[in-house]
Amino acid sequence: MHSRPFHFDSCGPLCSHAYVAPLVLHLLAGQPEGARILDLGCGNGSLLSVCQGRGWKLHGIDLSVSAIKLARECHPSVSFSVGDVTETVTYPPNYFDAIASTEVIEHLYNPRQFIANCYRLLKPRGKLILSTPYHGYLKNLALAVAGKFDAHFTALDEGGHIKFWSRRTLATALREAGFQEIGFAGAGRFPLLWKSMVMTATTADCRLSYPEGQAFVPHPLSISRSA
Repeated sequence: MHSRPFHFDSCGPLCSHAYVAPLVLHLLAGQPEGARILDLGCGNGSLLSVCQGRGWKLHGIDLSVSAIKLARECHPSVSFSVGDVTETVTYPPNYFDAIASTEVIEHLYNPRQFIANCYRLLKPRGKLILSTPYHGYLKNLALAVAGKFDAHFTALDEGGHIKFWSRRTLATALREAGFQEIGFAGAGRFPLLWKSMVMTATTADCRLSYPEGQAFVPHPLSISRSA
């Protein structure tokens, strides 16, 4: 089943951009000039717009035709393409130094395939940066006490969020795919009631070889158990 594309009618940033983008830029700061950076699920390219001017080679992929049309018009120096982030994309394995994906994984029917794609596309010791709405015990409790639980987790919207990640569940999915050195940071609002969380992870030093276009399926011994 395919993810549902969003329609975009402006180049402006999403509301989460204000508290997620500065943290993503901070986490990308160590990337050298010439590094290839991919925004997977880039929307209208607003995150990549603030990554310009740092000498990086910037790429973006999104399922929304309207979003990519806008992104190309607004940011002509960035390479954009239409594609489903849960299917095989056109880039070869081991191509990118870093991948960022902000507020995307909660919309996906098949997040494991998405994470496998990220692993396949990253170079050895490549960095993955994911953001998604934060869910933890205290925040969920606060939503229930405030009578906002149904509104927050509503099933009545068309599309919207279909996966509600915690720090533990997203870390588990990343480890299953072979990622190591998993990190966490909260973003927006204040501790334990964060609006979003940003998870980081790296690929292994030595990569298993597999045919181009085939999803990465890690051998059990290649999975790091360290958080």
